[in-house]
Amino acid sequence: MKSKNIVQSRVFILIGAAACLALGFSFGEKYGEITPAAIDGGSELIGLNFTSAEKDSMIGTLTSQRMKYKGLREFQVDNSVAPSLIFNPLPIGFTPTQIQKELDWGLPTEVALPEQESDIAYMPVHQLAVLIKNKKISSERLTKIYLDRIKTYSDTLQCLISLMEDSALAKAKAMDREISQGKYRGPLHGIPYGIKDLLAVKGTKTTWGAMPYKDQEIDQTATVVTKLNDAGGVLVGKFTLGALAMGDVWFGGVTKNPWNLKQGSSGSSAGSASAVSAGLVPFAIGTETLGSIVSPSTRNGVTGLRPTYGRVSKTGAMALSWSMDKIGPISRSAIDNGIVLSVINGEDVMDRSTIAAAFNYSSKTEVKKLKVGYFKSFFGGDRNGAENDAKVLELLKNQGFELHPVELKTSVNPSAIGLMLMVEGAAAFDELTRLGWDDELVAQHKNAWPNLFRAARFIPAVEYVQAARQRSILIEEMHELMKDYDVIVTPSFGGPQLQITNLTGHPALCLPNGFTDSGNPTSITLLANLFEEEKLVMLGNLIQQNSDWQAKRPPMFDK
Repeated sequence: MKSKNIVQSRVFILIGAAACLALGFSFGEKYGEITPAAIDGGSELIGLNFTSAEKDSMIGTLTSQRMKYKGLREFQVDNSVAPSLIFNPLPIGFTPTQIQKELDWGLPTEVALPEQESDIAYMPVHQLAVLIKNKKISSERLTKIYLDRIKTYSDTLQCLISLMEDSALAKAKAMDREISQGKYRGPLHGIPYGIKDLLAVKGTKTTWGAMPYKDQEIDQTATVVTKLNDAGGVLVGKFTLGALAMGDVWFGGVTKNPWNLKQGSSGSSAGSASAVSAGLVPFAIGTETLGSIVSPSTRNGVTGLRPTYGRVSKTGAMALSWSMDKIGPISRSAIDNGIVLSVINGEDVMDRSTIAAAFNYSSKTEVKKLKVGYFKSFFGGDRNGAENDAKVLELLKNQGFELHPVELKTSVNPSAIGLMLMVEGAAAFDELTRLGWDDELVAQHKNAWPNLFRAARFIPAVEYVQAARQRSILIEEMHELMKDYDVIVTPSFGGPQLQITNLTGHPALCLPNGFTDSGNPTSITLLANLFEEEKLVMLGNLIQQNSDWQAKRPPMFDK
């Protein structure tokens, strides 16, 4: 048996080497002659067979193609350059509303200022906004509270990459001067916040959480950051992310969950969610490609909003997957996320994937007129959080909603379509793989980026296009399902919905809904049709007004 395994291993090594030769990929700079045996190796990996005559005919074409690969690789393409093929999530005949109405958040006229600074630190944005507007607290004092908490707790949580103390205090003082002069920019005026460190800010490092880029400076400020700054936001820090937007492992360690320091905070918006959970900022910006807002929001017991693909500009953000990356807020409440989304929303001429769409939220809209469905088959069972999910359904029923059972069925395989992410990620970090920089990444296990990027080199372009075509079918099928409901409720990790909705670009709101027996937070997710985030905020706000899950604080950081 042992000698058989050795023989098999040698065969697969030869197949792999031959495939690399045929496909023009090598860990060195030299390539040998393309032979029928080399074509056999490549064919084995992509699941095809060719006759001897077919292989002989291909050799000249393959050699020519490999020379073209060489030509492509001689030109360095920055991560910021998107492909000319732009993903559009809109179903046939669907156009989002573009008439922007005046926003009405229904904020109270008065909010009491707590005596304890820890109580101030855990206040949601929509309450802090009233305090600042009414001059009950200055932006400078509020900013100092959060800066002190960051300096006290960020090392414990391993959640901070760059503290921006000087610029934050200068901005806070400027916002206070404007208030004293009668100028008020809106609910984010003077509110401190943080960002995931894959968003560029001039004059700071933008590390992407990865050792090869730990000293990288990008001479650009991300559109999202510019919009938040223009709205009066005070940027206090850049928080960790799992290296190149995977997991919670970065070049400086593992970002921690404030509820359980023996546990990572999940990823990849690890630092943003951890910091909000521990009261280091009232909100932070995260990104999601395949769960990177939903997962850390769940783990850290905070509220995360993944916007519709194309609603928020990605200019100045690290690209992992041009057709799947989305930028959104993580905060303490659905209303907070809506306020932030209203600021960062909008078409951007620098990001051709953005789509003009209004975001119309009004506290006067009757939330109980929403038609609410739920993915029935994903509820129940003995999984962690099942009882908490059932409590959300019960809450909605008690509020007078008729809940409609829905089944999530698609004719195509979303897991297979997911290979598009692998291809785009490998392209985004082409040099990382070709030049061997991937060896510097901390995570080197089989499911980490270095191995996934290498393996993605063997996904044929034909299969990528076929996946994209099936994705078009998936978009139409999800639109057909979603169009009959305003909101669909689902366990956050129930069935394939997380993967499907990330592929189709649908928005999601992830809300805390309790704890496991071991004390770890759980969550529920609300889904809506494309560009209908206001419905998520409306229903999420109703749930949070009638529960206190989102108000819980991790005991170690509640001081």
